[in-house]
Amino acid sequence: MITFRKAQASDLPAIVAMLADDPLGAAREDASLPLARGYLDAFDAIDADPNQLLAVAVDGAEVVGTLRLATKKPWAIDLKYFTRAGRALYLTDMAVDPASQRRGVGRGLLHAAVEVARAWPADAIRLDAYDAAAGAGPFYAACGFREVGRASYRGVPLVYFEKLL
Repeated sequence: MITFRKAQASDLPAIVAMLADDPLGAAREDASLPLARGYLDAFDAIDADPNQLLAVAVDGAEVVGTLRLATKKPWAIDLKYFTRAGRALYLTDMAVDPASQRRGVGRGLLHAAVEVARAWPADAIRLDAYDAAAGAGPFYAACGFREVGRASYRGVPLVYFEKLL
């Protein structure tokens, strides 16, 4: 049975492995492996920051998915595309272990994110996805997120999505 909870320090190796396995990481300037390694250094700050939450999906004792919610806007998000909201949360760093894909892990993570956002409280969840064949845009749309715009950041084409709460 898959459950969802706040990440713990012991979850970091699995989170790093999932983020390092990002198929589009080579297309990003920051690349996935350095980003993933940054979690090892940044976890204490993330864990202590009331404006961020790192969550995981767990199957038994195995971490099979992760995402981060934060009140701070990521650098690649252009607000002009989004509906005005009193308080938005930004979903970043979502990953599902390839062996666990197509088992509802991603949908469950998004459902958990919506529940967390409602309790935060927040009015919207915003995110970006790669505008490429391996991008997750169709997945987010199928999960009830609405496409609100397309842009390019540092040469990387993105699709913006939001879910109003």
